[in-house]
Amino acid sequence: MGCQIRLLGLCLWMYLANLSFIGVGAVNGRGGAAVKGIVLVHGKYAIGRIDNDFVCATLDWWPPQKCDYGKCSWGHASLLNLDLNNKILLNAVKAFSPLKIRLGGTLQDKVIYGTEDNRQRCAPFVWNDKEMFGFTQGCLPMYRWDELNSFFQKAGAKVIFGLNALAGKSIKSGFAVGPWNCTNAESLIRYTVRKKYTIHGWELGNELCGNGIGASVTADQYASDVAALRNIVQNAYRGIEPKPLVIAPGGFFDSDWFKEFISKSGKTADVVTHHIYNLGPGVDDHLTEKILDPSYLDGEANTFSSLKSILQSSATSVKSWVGEAGGAYNSGHHLVSDAFVYSFWYLDQLGMSAVYNTKTYCRQSLIGGNYGLLNTITFMPNPDYYSALLWHRLMGGRVLSTTFYGTKKIRTYAHCAKGSKGITILLLNLDNSTTVQVKVALKFNKLPYRRVGEPARREYHLTAPDRNLHSQVMLLNGKILTVNSAGEIPPLEPVYVDSSKPIIVGPLSIVFAHIPNVLLSACT
Repeated sequence: MGCQIRLLGLCLWMYLANLSFIGVGAVNGRGGAAVKGIVLVHGKYAIGRIDNDFVCATLDWWPPQKCDYGKCSWGHASLLNLDLNNKILLNAVKAFSPLKIRLGGTLQDKVIYGTEDNRQRCAPFVWNDKEMFGFTQGCLPMYRWDELNSFFQKAGAKVIFGLNALAGKSIKSGFAVGPWNCTNAESLIRYTVRKKYTIHGWELGNELCGNGIGASVTADQYASDVAALRNIVQNAYRGIEPKPLVIAPGGFFDSDWFKEFISKSGKTADVVTHHIYNLGPGVDDHLTEKILDPSYLDGEANTFSSLKSILQSSATSVKSWVGEAGGAYNSGHHLVSDAFVYSFWYLDQLGMSAVYNTKTYCRQSLIGGNYGLLNTITFMPNPDYYSALLWHRLMGGRVLSTTFYGTKKIRTYAHCAKGSKGITILLLNLDNSTTVQVKVALKFNKLPYRRVGEPARREYHLTAPDRNLHSQVMLLNGKILTVNSAGEIPPLEPVYVDSSKPIIVGPLSIVFAHIPNVLLSACT
């Protein structure tokens, strides 16, 4: 057996030796021990496709009184009270050009809309521990809907609105039964059409599938309710193209429930959405250890793989999105989910979900709780904001298969480059003391290696000051990223690197490497 293993290893290295190699240098990465590794990028064909606006973020309904574990982290980040005149907020969204924004969350199934035909008083949420989710019914006034749409138009956002799917249903022993009363939702949709507001998608319900959170709806009934939403959208947008997407169910993946729903909903849903909080409760003191454990990170691949298989075996063209992902539920954990360390979880999730053909990934949240891309009080970008922006600008729509040979603490993903030639490789080093020197091996590269006058590689090294994982400051190529006095997002400038050197991935660092002088079959 030992001889067979050594022979296999020798064959692998001989195989890699016959591939084209590209080295990339670095400015950061000085650390303790150094080891070598190889990332093999398979370039014959793309293994997945993502939307051009793959990165998405959420805005929620939680009032300031929303508290978890004795701490209240939402402030004025609700759809009903967020300061839409804040310059940093506007610039943060505009920087994506465009950013998908999903409006919804736990309380969306307790929201009514203050349209003309609404007979109920349009009152805000009020804390009441006897109510489901701890709050009374709330209302979206139309003047606030106007303000939100004005902001989205200025910012160039693509809006997905989560509708109340519990309207008209009675809850019995945790099950929401009866058909959806769509009257109030249809009124909001028709108001939106009259005002000429652009909505990218209408999503029905939040976390009501499978066992549900608070209540659950059977897959059969949900399919019927989504068909009703489809009819409303078709009629309200008659003569208007493109029509908004119809999206559901916006909840946690349950294989049997999703399989039945997708089978029975037929062509009524354009997108199926699922939520991810795979790190557990925000109060957990071991979140950092989970994030830096490759085996733990690998666990979520089962969800992506199972959903991909269900969609492939169905007769529909429905696509999958992650509709909400905060990692740690109950508002996250301060100085973890709003700090540098979370980018290892977040970017790994973006990479992994793309491999399994997920078209869009919505981060909980844009602002609010302890997991916002922006600070709830100051609106200053947290580290994950810059990670998301770099992904959005560098990682193109075609996903490439990668294999890393070396330490298990390196995570790698690769895409055809966005808006330019070549490829972009993402490397995450989860090790706290080891620097990794990475060579890039390319299969099906159509360009000769080391041509005269070839363009330099562009590298983006993300680190925390003094390797403090719980810092809310991010360094790009050794320089602090921060907005200026005018609230403008800083430029994200690469370093240009001699192509003869390997990628140097420092301990607890993240590297995006854009290699322009590559022409893979998958990218042409």
